[in-house]
Amino acid sequence: MKYYIIVTTQMKPQTYYIYIAECADNTLYIGITPDLFNRSRAHNGQKTGGALYTKWRRPVGIRYTELWSSKSEAMKRERQLKKLKRLEKVMMCDQVSCSIRFR
Repeated sequence: MKYYIIVTTQMKPQTYYIYIAECADNTLYIGITPDLFNRSRAHNGQKTGGALYTKWRRPVGIRYTELWSSKSEAMKRERQLKKLKRLEKVMMCDQVSCSIRFR
């Protein structure tokens, strides 16, 4: 009698964060990432990577986040946020009253 072992790997559904980061010069940066912690570290130079825009504007703090289950939907939302005026973005950040700093 033969026995077969079937191994399946159940992948966790990927989630994506859209975030608004505030730089040291008070400018705002909008991005998308599956790993908010590591992306924040990259923006602040604690890890390789990060956007060139934030490289010279450190430290960078996360002011606003949204969680999406679909990358395509998250990218659509990111484009919407990038089209907003600065005042509208700041008002969004202030309504949530959340500031995340990873150390």
